[in-house]
Amino acid sequence: MKLGVFTVLFSDRSLEEMLDHVVSKGIEAVEIGTGGFPGNAHCNVEELLDNEQKQKEFMEKISSRGLIVSALSCHGNPLHPQKHIAEEADAVFTKTVKLASTLGIPVVNTFSGCPGDHENAKYPNWPVSPWPNDYQEILTWQWEEKIIPYWKEKALFAEAHNVKIGLELHGGFSVHTPATLLRLREACGPAIGANLDPSHMWWQGIDPVESIKILGRENAIHHFHAKDTIIDQPNMNRNGLTDMTPYSDMQNRSWYFRTVGFGHEQKVWADMISTLRLYGYDYVVSIEHEDGLMSIDEGFSKAVETLKPVIVKESVGSMWWT
Repeated sequence: MKLGVFTVLFSDRSLEEMLDHVVSKGIEAVEIGTGGFPGNAHCNVEELLDNEQKQKEFMEKISSRGLIVSALSCHGNPLHPQKHIAEEADAVFTKTVKLASTLGIPVVNTFSGCPGDHENAKYPNWPVSPWPNDYQEILTWQWEEKIIPYWKEKALFAEAHNVKIGLELHGGFSVHTPATLLRLREACGPAIGANLDPSHMWWQGIDPVESIKILGRENAIHHFHAKDTIIDQPNMNRNGLTDMTPYSDMQNRSWYFRTVGFGHEQKVWADMISTLRLYGYDYVVSIEHEDGLMSIDEGFSKAVETLKPVIVKESVGSMWWT
């Protein structure tokens, strides 16, 4: 396995400055944004897509430092009911898949998106209650008319380009749990998999180790994020897990993101890493930093310090003791 980082946290640095910095911390892989919510500070798809020389220079800067690119990421909402928003997200995703294929990068990460509740809706509708029955009707319409048709087409497109799609299981989007990921995968094929982030499992009440087992049995983990979450139980008692308190109001939120090791101890992370290996994942663990209590450099450094000792670098050969 390799320890990586989602480089969006260093968007204020040039590509070269960012690469030098993460290498100095012991990072072995980079996940790079190409647009959407992550932005494209380190990878301009438009400049690279049809320019072999720039592609060569881009990859040389990375490989010459002993790094690999674990994924290109373009998180957006390609199912947004406002057409211009959906079309922009779709265009970035399509171009990112083409670029990943050209550069030999195996995974493109994004969100599933979330549609509205009818053809003329203006905003996404994220139904999370089975009753009143209106929500079930909305959910059925979304999956049958929007989610499955869109991703079935995109899965075929990705397969044709030898690229896997890593959907981040994230609240507010249609695919946000192991069950919803597997539902889409069953309908659309194995190009669809998870960019599994334990931070979003914890706040939904899902044990990340068990989510790894559920998805690992189906070989459905394409990429893995490392970000932590803390649950503030008194605030949870007051606000519930679907807390709409702004992220910036951390004192009053039910949960908030922390750097790795500051929500759950190192043993919990060791269990996740071990379970990933147990179920066949031998790729990159990519650090994502969204900790409102620590600077980027401090949070990133502490995440590296927590994860380095528990990353499994050498898989067992034969079981010599049996």
